[in-house]
Amino acid sequence: MPSENAPLENSPHPEILAQPGYTAVHADRTADRELFPGIRLRTLWTGPTGAQAHLLEMAPGTSWPHRDVHEPGPEEVYVVAGTFHDGATDHPAGTFLHAPAGSWHVPATTTGCTLFLFYPEG
Repeated sequence: MPSENAPLENSPHPEILAQPGYTAVHADRTADRELFPGIRLRTLWTGPTGAQAHLLEMAPGTSWPHRDVHEPGPEEVYVVAGTFHDGATDHPAGTFLHAPAGSWHVPATTTGCTLFLFYPEG
């Protein structure tokens, strides 16, 4: 998705946003889709090799209806806001989780949470 940010007036480097592949997008300007009731996914970026960056928003009291298995590659999770529960323990905002390929968890939240997800292998 091309940048929606305009360079600041008198910016010393307006050419930054014109670089091939350089992307800047505001999450509120991306389409979201409901994966499950109260759980919404916003795709922020998809790379040429399939890597993906997403924002996952979970309403209070929601949970994944089954195991979330990480295939074909790993999942990187950063808890942006709220508290994320992986089925084993709570992870407050500021927590980073690495889930290797083949691992699984059962995402849930009592408080609601926003997660940044990165899939380096798609």
